[in-house]
Amino acid sequence: MPKPIIVDAHAHVLDAETIALLQREVPKLAPKLIPIDDDFAILEMMDVVQNPFPRGAWDLERRFEDMERYGLDRQVVAVCPQTLLYGAEVQASLTVAQIQNDQISAMCARYPDKFAGLAAAPMQAPELAAEELTRAMRDKKLGGAMIGSNIGGKNLDDPDFDPFWEVADALGAFILVHPIHVAGIERQRSYYLKNIIGNPLDTTIAAACLVFGGVIERFPNITFFMSHGGGFTPYQAGRFVHGWNVRDEPKQRLKGRPEASLDKLVYDTILHAPEPLQFLIENVGADRVMLGTDYPFDMGQYDMVSVVKSLGLDPATERKVSSGTIGRLLPAGFATAAV
Repeated sequence: MPKPIIVDAHAHVLDAETIALLQREVPKLAPKLIPIDDDFAILEMMDVVQNPFPRGAWDLERRFEDMERYGLDRQVVAVCPQTLLYGAEVQASLTVAQIQNDQISAMCARYPDKFAGLAAAPMQAPELAAEELTRAMRDKKLGGAMIGSNIGGKNLDDPDFDPFWEVADALGAFILVHPIHVAGIERQRSYYLKNIIGNPLDTTIAAACLVFGGVIERFPNITFFMSHGGGFTPYQAGRFVHGWNVRDEPKQRLKGRPEASLDKLVYDTILHAPEPLQFLIENVGADRVMLGTDYPFDMGQYDMVSVVKSLGLDPATERKVSSGTIGRLLPAGFATAAV
């Protein structure tokens, strides 16, 4: 009996070759690595400082070692969120995205049994972002894109983004929604709350806007993949529905009931405890849950293979979570039957 494949559907990369290219082509925006020790550095990029920045982000050999250690056969790789430069000048932001997209595409071509990829795009310029998504998916064979949970403080239902959604819908894109520049940061500066609470909070706001703004309803061919277990969305979905039932405001742009849009969202497994993951799988179904680790960041969950196994799922359900769902949903993926 072949061993089932394990796919990490949520991982990030910013390898050393890409850093060097960015430093050469866009020096004012390029990332800078300041070594700490053999395992970590500090990443500086515009006003963003990531400390620590793990070696697995830029060192592929370390990544392969970690994948083997954690039982991961393959990864879907996206850019690091620190490189989504929505506040930068548009053409420079496009160059940063294109370099990374070309590099991820080349990495996937070099290691087709290890990686599938997602693109970045300058979402502050939606028409340009749509062009880059088209290039990335058609020419570079990437499966879609990772975008921020907000774009310079604009929610994802803002009509300005419709040109991007129209193209993503036509392409059947897989869109990973990842938190950046989270809401309420002024009250989350202590205790690492900006990540512990802020990241899932901003993902929840993004999900609510995609639902109540009618984005999912109007663009049904896009797969919206909500990071970190969807934030609070799956656990407060009843509140979404109740609000729609008793208030007029949620009906302003959503034509149908919210359940139809909520039922199209898909999620990763990064919940840091088996009980909420069990709830998620039981309530939305394994067809909408994909194993993810958030590699290589410190708030990732690298023991996810053992956590999924600990749930005692039936073999068919476990296969869906471990590889089947991502294999079905990702347009430019890889076979996930067995290794």
